[in-house]
Amino acid sequence: MSIENVNSILEETKLKMKKSIEGLSGAFTQIRSGRATPALVEDIKVEVYGQKMPLNQTASINIPEPRMILIDVWDKSNRQEVIKAIQKSGRDLNPQDDGNVIRINLPDLNEERRRELLKLAKQKVEEFKVSVRNIRRDSNEHIKKLKGEGLSEDEIHQKQNEIQKITDDSIHKMDEMYKNKETEIMTV
Repeated sequence: MSIENVNSILEETKLKMKKSIEGLSGAFTQIRSGRATPALVEDIKVEVYGQKMPLNQTASINIPEPRMILIDVWDKSNRQEVIKAIQKSGRDLNPQDDGNVIRINLPDLNEERRRELLKLAKQKVEEFKVSVRNIRRDSNEHIKKLKGEGLSEDEIHQKQNEIQKITDDSIHKMDEMYKNKETEIMTV
């Protein structure tokens, strides 16, 4: 049994957990706060040219004001498809076509909507925490399998403690991200 196997398991664990944190960050960009951001709409799938494409591959997305998104569709014949996709996205956005660009004015969030967004953010955090815990479980199982290959009980226990520390750090980062998102959503 080589120490390289153990180290590769630990490195793979770190990498997978880092990807989970990045996934949560991406999910948070899609949850609206008080300010407009291209991330609110850029991944919305639009049916154009016989296939579904993300909005940012069919149009330019600009933020001219803190509460406004401007979408300049490159092929003007696709404007209605873009509007339909935004309306069906379930993101509570109301696009308006002025003939040249599509405008989305973001109204102030009321208290009830802020609470709903917080609930959604909390749900996303929990989903990604579950993925981190699953990564921990899989890594611990890989470490246990190495016992038959020359790894002692103490070494297994030590490596599992390292995996737990990586897990705790990842979950702590996710909790911090949630606190920041909560502040962002609740700031009027």
